Amino acid sequence: MKIAPKKNLGQNFLIDENVIDQIIDIANISREDSVLEVGPGTGALTKKIIEKKPKEITVIEKDKRLANSLKENFSEKIKVINEDMLNFSYRDYSDKNLIIFGNLPYNISTQILAKWIKMRELNKFSKKFILMFQKEVADRIIAESNSKKYGRISILSNWRMKIYKIIDIEPSSFKPIPKVKSTLLVFVPKENFFKFKDPKNLEYVTNIFFSQRRKMIKKPLKFLFENFDEVSKKLSLNLSLRPQNLSNDTYYKICEIYEKIN
Repeated sequence: MKIAPKKNLGQNFLIDENVIDQIIDIANISREDSVLEVGPGTGALTKKIIEKKPKEITVIEKDKRLANSLKENFSEKIKVINEDMLNFSYRDYSDKNLIIFGNLPYNISTQILAKWIKMRELNKFSKKFILMFQKEVADRIIAESNSKKYGRISILSNWRMKIYKIIDIEPSSFKPIPKVKSTLLVFVPKENFFKFKDPKNLEYVTNIFFSQRRKMIKKPLKFLFENFDEVSKKLSLNLSLRPQNLSNDTYYKICEIYEKIN
């Protein structure tokens, strides 16, 4: 039985066998691996994952029709969880060192990514994320400072992850055909990174800066710190720069100082 995609869930099913094979090759799944697939849709990628015979496969699918279809088609070979991936608690998977696959719904993709990045024991949770985004979102994730696309999601993503762009994917690789290109990215959790008391502070700090990205950085620094002059001297900041001119590391250092005084 064919299941029609739901527009309100942002469903675009990957149907291109060449792209699917490339995703599987990148994953390099072994029999010792545990796999989590979010938004498996009709199961085209799931089928190929099963062929690699990992230790266990869990899929999270919000659409009840698709969840039931996956149960019918793959029975005991996978565990199907019929839940919204944004609300799902990953507590039972926190130390599984998962390979995570996701063709993420465009409207919530950065929210899902941010939720994973902020996990306390990210290195124990996952060894690799293989994720598909709308190309425009992917370009923002991998953007470097001094570029127009650089911003909050670039800084947050690079804080905990090494990110690799694999390929851009044409709209014709999906059904229904979206209006935009997609991009496949691989994320590998970093061993060494800035330690914050609460990652939400990094989100807060970057929000203060990028909510007025055309303004000079003096204004957000003044908002965050009473002693903004001392902070700018400590970090050798030119106060006439714009938010996009500061490096990832500079934002991490600003957040570090912010946490010490709050």
